[in-house]
Amino acid sequence: MAWRILERAKRDKAKPDAASMTVVQHLTELRDRLFYMMIAVAVGAVICFVLFDRIIGFMVEPYKDITGQEGLIFTQPLEAFLTRMKVAAYGGLVVASPVVFWNLWRFITPGLYAKEKRYAIPFVVSSVVLFVGGSVLSLLTFPRALEFLLGIGGDNLRPLLSAGSYLSLVFLMAISFGLAFEFPILVVFLLLARILTTAQLRGWRRYAFLAIVIIAAVVTPSQDPITLFALALPMYLLYEGAIVVGRFTKR
Repeated sequence: MAWRILERAKRDKAKPDAASMTVVQHLTELRDRLFYMMIAVAVGAVICFVLFDRIIGFMVEPYKDITGQEGLIFTQPLEAFLTRMKVAAYGGLVVASPVVFWNLWRFITPGLYAKEKRYAIPFVVSSVVLFVGGSVLSLLTFPRALEFLLGIGGDNLRPLLSAGSYLSLVFLMAISFGLAFEFPILVVFLLLARILTTAQLRGWRRYAFLAIVIIAAVVTPSQDPITLFALALPMYLLYEGAIVVGRFTKR
């Protein structure tokens, strides 16, 4: 038992903390974390490349239901292959999100106090749950948003979408919603770092709601009001949730 404690102490002593790390060591740590994230995204991309038919079959259903057409089209010889690569890339990022968030936390951990490092697991789990939750919400609201976008041109315009443009919209909405739902994680981190206080957050409620609506209007790829408010309202509720978490942690 004593031998294990001594070995652990040696490892902790050998590893520099944030205060003693040089710029080169910080850059080396960043390089290693980026490498791990890229490997995870690559593995996820391979999985999505293999499951391409199932993924695209699920995503194209709203388009079929609204337009009554059998599927998407492609107009260039390489477009089908590039579409498959695009699905693999976006899907790989979603699949690798737990590894991405874990390495992000590991990169910023040396700058925190020991009692704050215990939030590692809750941070990663919450980040993944919120990212997936935002992506799922985007898929639930996507049919209404697509119906609005396809119908706004009137009866004289008939939709005939290419696979590349349609799937780019679907994935950009999913990733935009997922990243936007990480907003309370950022707020809680600022509370833990004592950059913000819950008193400040409570006083900024009106400005926060306005800022959230503006951000939602900017980041939503479809630019329709349905998607905008479907993103803005949960973001504000998550903002209030961050205040509650901050009060529990006495910030």
